[in-house]
Amino acid sequence: MMVAMRIAIAGGTGTVGRRTVTAAQEAGHETVVLSRSHGVDLATGKGLVAALRGADAVIDVTSIATLNGARAVEFFTATAKHLLAAAESAGVGHVVVLSIVGIDRVPHDYYAGKLAQEGVVAASASPWTILRATQFHEFAAQMFDRAKAGPLHLAPVARVQPVAAQEVAERLVALAAGSPQGRVTDLAGPQEERLSEMVRAFARATGHRGWIPALRVPTRQMRGMRAGGVLPGPDADRGRQTFSEWIAQL
Repeated sequence: MMVAMRIAIAGGTGTVGRRTVTAAQEAGHETVVLSRSHGVDLATGKGLVAALRGADAVIDVTSIATLNGARAVEFFTATAKHLLAAAESAGVGHVVVLSIVGIDRVPHDYYAGKLAQEGVVAASASPWTILRATQFHEFAAQMFDRAKAGPLHLAPVARVQPVAAQEVAERLVALAAGSPQGRVTDLAGPQEERLSEMVRAFARATGHRGWIPALRVPTRQMRGMRAGGVLPGPDADRGRQTFSEWIAQL
């Protein structure tokens, strides 16, 4: 029999955060959103302890829009430390953190921040679980919006195996409802995709008809992604929804 819990979601207004809030509520849990719009600032710790009082578990799906490694490390280190300290102070029994597949193989740029976050969590006294997942299907939309040269959209070249954000959210909630497990089995999408083709498919599905040239982005993170560094291993769990199925729903 499922026991209803009070689950706090850090970053609960983002792509996977919104889905995590909904998945937790649909599973019968009470939710608390930890975000600036809800009076909580993870970067400074403001409002965290009060928001976490009475929570049984907290799920951390925070993110930052940067490719700068130093900034990512600073952000994820600070937010992890503040969240863990507040969780311990409030008596939260389980901290669940979403991370990314392959960040130890590609420890650069944004991924350097996620690796630093994992280190802070693993070294803490709080009971914890870390789930690494591959990029979401929405990664194509993010690249379409961000990879530009003036008015021209670009399609970065990389090897990815995207997973549905909804499936990641459901897994996070199931983990939060259980006992702390440390690092758990990775979660990946059902099949490998070319990021450049994903970006073009998203563009077509949303009405863009312009030329979108492929681009080999010369950053260390993107070089690692082109080499397959963020693809899952053979033991990773596989999600159900393919990128093509996600596109068809737009």
